[in-house]
Formats: sequence, structure tokens, C-alpha cells
Amino acid sequence: MTLNDKRRRAHDKLAALPGVRPVRRPVTPGSAEEFDLYYVRTGRKTKHPVVILPGGPGVASVALYRGLRRRAAAEGLDVIMIEHRGVGMSRHYDSGADLPPEALTIEQVVDDVAAVLDDAQVDSAIIYGTSYGTYIAAGVGVRHPGRVHAMILDSPLLARDDMEAVRRALRSVLWHGHDPETKDLAHKVRRLVDHGVMTPAAAQLAAAVYGFGGAQLLERQLDLLLGGRRLLWSGMGKVAAYTVGRKAPYRNETDLVGRIGYRELNYGGTPDGLPLDPAAAMREFASDDTEFEAEPFDLVAEMPKFNWPTVVISGGRDLTTPPAVAERIADLIPGAVLVRLATTGHSVLDTKESAALRIVGLVAAGRYAGLPGQAATLDELPTRPALRLMVSAIAAAARVEAALPGAVPRLVHRTIS
Repeated sequence: MTLNDKRRRAHDKLAALPGVRPVRRPVTPGSAEEFDLYYVRTGRKTKHPVVILPGGPGVASVALYRGLRRRAAAEGLDVIMIEHRGVGMSRHYDSGADLPPEALTIEQVVDDVAAVLDDAQVDSAIIYGTSYGTYIAAGVGVRHPGRVHAMILDSPLLARDDMEAVRRALRSVLWHGHDPETKDLAHKVRRLVDHGVMTPAAAQLAAAVYGFGGAQLLERQLDLLLGGRRLLWSGMGKVAAYTVGRKAPYRNETDLVGRIGYRELNYGGTPDGLPLDPAAAMREFASDDTEFEAEPFDLVAEMPKFNWPTVVISGGRDLTTPPAVAERIADLIPGAVLVRLATTGHSVLDTKESAALRIVGLVAAGRYAGLPGQAATLDELPTRPALRLMVSAIAAAARVEAALPGAVPRLVHRTIS
């Protein structure tokens, strides 16, 4: 596939933005073939900029996070973001052809971070990763420890067995209702599972709604489903599937790099055959049949060697990379500071940006030790406007659907067999 005119125009426009520049990188280690890997730097330059690594794999940096970088610069932060190889501006050979599968591995992505720091003439940086980006951040710590001034791991991954922690967390909330807040909610989920409505894929949607809106918002949706009203839920499911699966040039492009998560990080896991299995859902979401091969790093063995200031951020409602994983990582890294945001979901960077930037600022100033004591204040900071608008829209749509005539309550009075 070569660049079409529309994509070329978009590429050239992004390449002309202030602070955007390419660095030549080998297509594969030791290869004579090279391509342009793009990165962007904004804000007043400092000795230790913050390198922000987004989630994915597949999430772009240059276009998608322009607003974040602008707001970070306004707070005095020096930010570097790298366009992941195989994504957006870093997707192609010079000819416009897509990079091959052998060019797309985590170790090469990690080495790209070091190459960008070389090009930017930065000796060491604050490495901030969120979700998938935390594994890249930790990989920098393994392969290039001298380049790490400090590290922030937001909603982190750790190892191939994370799936077990995800299962336990998701089922604790949605199936068992161990938290008093979710006891009634879980009872409704079990009834919906019994009637074939709450599939593993639907459970992932439920987990997302819980993460950004809490138990009350999710319970409204479950009541609609129990009453035979599926219009809103179906619409949300279609939007979620479109968002995850679609290719949005220069914003979200999983088609080349998505296999990294399955091949190297075991995103698909091994389904256990029980209800609400996230592994079954992840396999359904996969674009191909890529199976797990091996992790590039043994982070359980490597993290105890990390000797720089580290902050681990965990959302109390995160059912994607649950708190148990963050707690394990905080125990592994000497002196790590764990910040628990009780009512926040997955990826504080993407859902509660103001909290993420405040944490970065404190780490940059060397005042991170007191962060656990500020967790409640950070948790109360507003979510991103787009997310607040989405929550309000879902709540309003639920009220409208509940008031519509014609639905027949089919499941309300039925129990699990």
C-alpha cells in the first residue's frame, strides 16, 4: 500500500507543525533499510523532559495529543511524544509502502525511544507510559536504564499472567458484587448472562461504562436491558466496536501493530470457559489469529533493579489493568510511590488529564513522595470535557429510552436457573 494524495497531504501538514521532526531508524535491527520515525517536542526545553507513551498498540501521538501538549506546555512542562513505528507518520518506508511485520516488535519500539532522546540531545528523561505505553516505559528501563531520570506508570501492565488479575477484578465487580456498591449490579449481570444478553464482549462494554461512569450509570443500562430495552446498549456497542476496530489515520491505526499485543503481551490469554471472560472478548476483538509467542522482557525480575524515582498510578474503577497489577508493580520497584484514584477508570492520562499533568509536574519538581496523601484531591479533579459530555449523554439517553412506550419487561421477574 502506498500513500494516497489525501494521506500525503495530512502527513505533510503534520510534519510542518512546530517541534515535529523525523529521525532515521532501521526497519529491523542491523538492516540497511531505513524509514522516518517521527516525534514532536513542545514546551520550554529542560534538562529532563517528559516522554509520554500512549496506550495501544495503535494509538498515534502527533495529531491525537496536540491539545494535551499545548496544556502541558502552559503548565511549564517539556514534552516529547513519539509516533510509534507502524502507526501514523511512522507507518511507512520512504516509498510509502507499509512497514513489514518483522519491523514491529516491542524491543524495536523501546530502542526508538532511546534514538529519539539521542536526536533531541537529551541524556535522561521522565518516562511516562499509560496502559500499553507502561510496558514500553519499563522496557526503556530494562534496555536503556541510563536514559531514565524518573518513571510514571499509569494503569500499568506487567506480565503475561495479568489476564488472571483482570478476570478476578472484572468478576469481583460484575459477577460477585463484592463491593456493596456493586452487589445489586452484579445480581442483574448474572441474570443477563443467564439469558445470553451479557456476553464476554458485552461485559467489556459494561466494564468501560463502570470505569468512566461508576456503578450508578452502569446499573441504569442494566435495568434497561432487563426491561427489554436494548436501543441504547446496542448503540453503545456499535460505537465501541467501531472505535476499537476502525482505522483512523494519524489517530488510531491498529491494523499493522495490533498483533504486538497478542504476540508479545498475551492480550488474548487463554479463555477459561467461565462467564464474562475477558480473554474470550479479546480474542473476538483481534483482527487476526495471532497467538502469544513470548514476552520480550521479564519485568518481574527486572523491576527490582530500577533505581530511579517511580510513581505508579491506578484507577479504582479500572477493570482493564486493575489495581492488583499496579500494587504488584509498586511492590517490585524499590521506593515506588503508589497513587490510588478511587473513582477513576483506565488511563488517567486519557480520562483525567489534569491529574496526570499535576503528577508529572510534581515528579519533575522532585516532590512526588507526598503524592499518596494527595490521591483524594487528584481523584476529585474534573474528567476531560469530552468524557463528561459522553457520560451526560448516556445518562440522558437512558432516561429517554426508559420513558419510551412499547418495551415488554422480559427478564425482570426471572431468576438464574
